[in-house]
Amino acid sequence: MSEYHLSQLKAKIAKLRTQLLEPPKDSSGAGEGFEVTKYGHGRVSLIGFPSVGKSTLLTVLTGTHSEAASYEFTTLTCIPGIIHYNDTKIQLLDLPGIIEGASEGKGRGRQVIAVSKSSDIVLMVLDASKVSVRHCS
Repeated sequence: MSEYHLSQLKAKIAKLRTQLLEPPKDSSGAGEGFEVTKYGHGRVSLIGFPSVGKSTLLTVLTGTHSEAASYEFTTLTCIPGIIHYNDTKIQLLDLPGIIEGASEGKGRGRQVIAVSKSSDIVLMVLDASKVSVRHCS
């Protein structure tokens, strides 16, 4: 493959990655985005269903305020925080809750997945007190 073709492919990948990280055009969010500059020695994404404690965990571990409430989808964008451990800095990202159909874009799922893929570690946060029952027909 020639250098020209490689550069064309890299340009297409960069364009697609940018499109994936952009909020949908019909979104009512006032310019809120998901792109957060990597910082520190590692990056950890908190991923999980809505209202399982991701924002509370970020606030407790980093001191960064992330809104937490008793209703779903309190977090609508990526909220970064930093954990200082010995001489290292670990970036912790609070992401909106992920729901069924996220890979098709429901609930900003594509943006959540894209940010998670750029992380060194993905930490799945679950609420053990919530029972999930699925009925099969």
